[in-house]
This record gives sequence, structure tokens and C-alpha cells, in this order.
Amino acid sequence: MSEQNQGMGASPSDWPKALFAVALLFSIFQIVTAAFHPVSTQVLRAVHVGFLLLVVFISIPAFGAKRPWQPLAWLLGLAGMATAVYQWYFEADLILRSGDMTSSDMIIGITLIVLVFEAARRVMGIALPIICALFLAYGMLGQYLPGDLMHRGYGFDQIVNQLAFGTEGLYGTPTYVSATYIFLFILFGAFLEQAGMIKLFTDFAMGLFGHKVGGPAKVSVVSSALMGTITGSGVANVVTTGQFTIPLMKRFGYRPAFAGGVEATSSMGSQIMPPIMGAVAFIMAETINVPFFEVAKAALIPALLYFGSVFWMVHLEAKRANLRGLPKEECPNPWKAVRERWFLLIPLFILIYLLFSGRTPLFSGTVGLALTAMVILGSAIILRVSSKVMRFAFWIALGVLCAGFFQLGIGVVFGVIAALVAVCWFVKGGRETLTLCLHALVEGARHAVPVGIACALVGVIIGVVSLTGVASTFAGYILAIGQDNLFLSLVLTMLTCLVLGMGIPTIPNYIITSSIAAPALLELGVPLIVSHMFVFYFGIMADLTPPVALACFAAAPIAKERGLKISFWAVRIAIAGFVVPFMAVYSPALMLQGDSLLATFYVLFKAALAIGIWGVVFTGFLQAKLTWWERILGLAAGASLILATPISDEIGFALSAIFIAQHLWRARRAEAATA
Repeated sequence: MSEQNQGMGASPSDWPKALFAVALLFSIFQIVTAAFHPVSTQVLRAVHVGFLLLVVFISIPAFGAKRPWQPLAWLLGLAGMATAVYQWYFEADLILRSGDMTSSDMIIGITLIVLVFEAARRVMGIALPIICALFLAYGMLGQYLPGDLMHRGYGFDQIVNQLAFGTEGLYGTPTYVSATYIFLFILFGAFLEQAGMIKLFTDFAMGLFGHKVGGPAKVSVVSSALMGTITGSGVANVVTTGQFTIPLMKRFGYRPAFAGGVEATSSMGSQIMPPIMGAVAFIMAETINVPFFEVAKAALIPALLYFGSVFWMVHLEAKRANLRGLPKEECPNPWKAVRERWFLLIPLFILIYLLFSGRTPLFSGTVGLALTAMVILGSAIILRVSSKVMRFAFWIALGVLCAGFFQLGIGVVFGVIAALVAVCWFVKGGRETLTLCLHALVEGARHAVPVGIACALVGVIIGVVSLTGVASTFAGYILAIGQDNLFLSLVLTMLTCLVLGMGIPTIPNYIITSSIAAPALLELGVPLIVSHMFVFYFGIMADLTPPVALACFAAAPIAKERGLKISFWAVRIAIAGFVVPFMAVYSPALMLQGDSLLATFYVLFKAALAIGIWGVVFTGFLQAKLTWWERILGLAAGASLILATPISDEIGFALSAIFIAQHLWRARRAEAATA
């Protein structure tokens, strides 16, 4: 086995034993603290970061792809864990002497800050650490700056205290969310993935759409939308579903760049697709102090428009290039796929019900994860029994036992899982299921690392912003440049998100821009949740936008095409993602923030028509190839519907009617002439 295969990139069965054990301990700690709350929230955050640092340093080298030199790796990793032990052991003392630091506090604080910066550099490259270092430098040296950016000056000890202790720095809200909801939902996704949920989604999508016009690309869109319900990580989605959909699209005649663009665009949309959405949705709910249900509700219509437009673009491109689907007999039966793996949907549906019934994400995630483990272990035991009556009785009994949770607490659930594990140990094929569950636990820890490290490092920005009050200065600049011109302020905010997104993932991008730009948009009259969603959307779009386009470069090796070329296609396919946030700001009803259902239906119809026409314009095809003047007419029609001026809607509807009617008439005449 090659050295580079021994890190976290390999299958869990190929990991070094020590790394496997640490990742397993990490997941067990997170599950126990979610279920029983044995420690304070401060200790939970500190140990979460300690585990992240330990996992990063023992698995990811400082440079290159080889396994890190173990003595130094363990020294750095254990130093990271020591900062957590310090926070835990001296918790009461640290609270009593808050702000009055001892020399040992300083050493621990500086160690923590340095290790988080280095871990982030190893995991996600140099861009985010540089941005955070600039904020850190501003906190220490801002008193020497001219004009409005100058602050009163803070001592080095104040900066360290702000960042390394308390809940305003590295242990801020993003870290809390990572240590609670996000980790549970990542584990939930990892369990379902190991149990075969990806196969269920791809078979279902294949069976429904594989034989239609442009079927393979439609399968990519639908399977990625479904994957979004359990992963919520765009780049991870590209790598998992893309392995299957991109080669399939290429086989049926799609250009490699288009195939990669479809997969990248669909996968990034998974982060805005309710019910689970990406990690950002949980951070947003916590930041603006609204129930998660409100965030999911606001995202619903824009997500449907986004995926609807990608599906439409794929359909038009398939018609233009005359690309047929697979023969129907080659496509799996979608309902057979559901019949074979229906039990995997139970935890997902219950999780959705809990989230939307007002339960906290922490409660919903814990119950969802426990149910997933029960379903996987239970199915390993009972699916070998041929009697349907026995199977039915088994699931009923399991359900009754689980109902005891509401009377006797979470201990009952752990007791049931322990009993199922014991039975699996003696049942034929049961040990393979137990191995699968172990792998899901360590896979969850692996997927949590980039999210958790990003959440910890952006705490530097949160800490400096809250200490210096610089956010209000930035907001003032945006307001001054915009001069009460909302559109200009929105464009500036969009550009900020896209530029930041060139170097950093969606989570830190959202946290930075929402803390700086969202207050300015709020000042200009944009509803709170809409302003945060605006920033969130363009943080996602940044992963499709040249020159960096992280999702497109993830698709590049699978498509065997340049990432930049894929990126240009992705931007065309994702046109709705650039349009919908602007429309939502001018018509909050699009995010279900309006007063009436009628207003929502009206703006939804208008948005769908605008996006549909722009899809035709950017593909250059509807019933026939578009002429140059039709493209201009279509562009004007779509733009008029998107603008929010007094008579723009009327002009837009009129231009749309002219555009569609004359094109259909011209296409019919051309068809009659050739016939």
C-alpha cells in the first residue's frame, strides 16, 4: 500500500489503526455529548476543536501527499488536544478570572491560535488563513490606520483572550454549530451513504428519467438534488454522484465540459435544497436566531427554481444536440429500487418531520441518527427471515421499544441499539453490518474535519469584528457607495461573495460576508432572512464562478476536461442561481416572506418565466435554433421580468408573449418547408 493511501483519503479499512481509533473516539464523543449533555457548551466546543486538530495533524502532512512524520504529527495533535483539556480542567478558574490572563493562559491561547491556522492551511490551502491573518493584523495594528478604519487599539493579551477563550472567537457560534448539529447531520449522511442510499437515489433517478430526451444529464440533476437531502456538501456530492453521472452523460454524446458543468451545478445546489441543506443553514439559523424551519422555508422556492432551471437547460441542450436517453430496458425499475431499500427512507422522513415540527436540529439529528443505526442493524437481522409476518412483527416491536424513548429518555434508544449490535454479532452477515457502522462513524469524522476547521478559523474574523466594531464601518462604506441605491449595494455584495469564494469554502464565505454586508442590506430595508440568504447563495455560486470554481475543478478529473471550461458551462447552466437572489430581495414573497399566497404565486410564475426564457437564450435553442435578434428579444423579456420598476412586469410579459409566439410560428414554418 502506498504511503499516500494511508491518510484520510483512503477507505477507512486502509487507515492506520491509530487514526481509525481517534476518528472513532471523536464520533463517539460527539454522539454522547449530543445525547446526554455531560459537559458545558464551552468544554464541548474546546474538545471538538481539540479532536479536529488531532485528526488533522496525524493524517494530513504539512506539504506534499505522503503520510506526516508521526512523532511531530502526534506532538502537534496532542498539543491541540491539550488546549481542550486545559479549558475543561480550569473551566471554573477561567470564568472567574475572565479577561485577567495568567502566563499559562497566554501560552495555551497562542498555541491554540497557531495550531488552528496551521490545521486550516493543511486542510483547505492558504487563502482562508491569509484572510483571517489580515483581520488578526487589523485587530493588533488598526490603531495606526487613518480615517474611519482606525480603532482605539487593543493589547496582545486582549486579542488572545478574545480569540482563544470565551465564545466570541475560535469557540464562537460556528464552532458550536459544528460541534452539535453539523456533526450529527454529517454522521447521519455517512450512515445512509454506507447503507446504500446513493444507489437508491441513482437507481430511482435512472428509472424515472434515464430513458427520456437527455436522460443521463437529467439523472445527474435529480440524483444530486436527492443527495442534497443527506449530504449538503457540494464538492462531496460532485465526487460521489459525479463518478456515475459524468461518464454516463459523455457516453450518450454530451460534451465533457457540459457534463462536468451539469454535475457541478446540480451538486452545489444540494446546499440550498431543503430539508437538510448544507451546514450554512444551521449556522444561519443560530446566527439570526430563527428556527431552522424558517431558513428551510425561505430556501424552498429558490431551490426548486434553481433545480428546475438546470433541468430545463439540460433538456434544451439535449434537444439542440438531438441526444436521446438510454433504452428503457437498460434503466432500472425506480419502484423496485424503492421496494428493495424503502427502510432507508424511514429515518429521513422522521428527521424531516421533526425538523419541520419545530424540534431543535440537535434533537432531530440525534433521533435521526439513532433511527438510522437501528434500521441498518435491524434490517441486517430481519431481512434474512423469509416470513413477511415475522418481518412485520419485528419492525412493530422495534417501533414500540423506540416509543419508550419519549417516556424513559434516550437511554432506551442506546439500550435497543446495544441489543441489536449483540444480535448482529451472532447472525450470519451481521458482522459485516457492524463493520459498515464502524466505517460510517469514522467517515463522519473525516467529513466533519474541513467543516469544523473552517468554522473554528473564521472565529478569528468574528472575534476581531465584535471587538473592534469594524462591521459597522464596512456597512457604512457599502451604504455610502450605494447611496441608498439598493441594486448597486446588492451588486457590490455579490462581487464580495464571489471574490471571497475564489479562495475559501461556502461556510467561511457566508460568515465573513454576512457579518459585514448583511447589516448594510438590512439598513436598506431588505428583510433579515432574505439578506442572509442573498449572501449564502452567492457564496455557493462562487464555487462555480471562474477562475477558481472549486466544484468544477472537482468534476474536471472525472470529466477529463479543463476545470475552467467546465466552469464557463456551469455559469450558463446555473443562470437561475444568479437571478433568483436579486428577485427575492425585490419580491421577498419568493422566499415565502410575503403577506399573501397570491403574491408568492405571482412572483413564482414571473421568476419561472424569466428563467425559462433566459435558458432558451443561453442555450440558443427552443423548437429551432434562435436567430441573433430573437436572443436580444428574449434577453430583454427576461430582464424586464426580473427588474422591479413600475411597468417592467407588463413590458416583460408582452415581450415574452411576442418572443414565444413568433419563435413557435417561425419554427413551424421552417418544419413545414423542410417536410
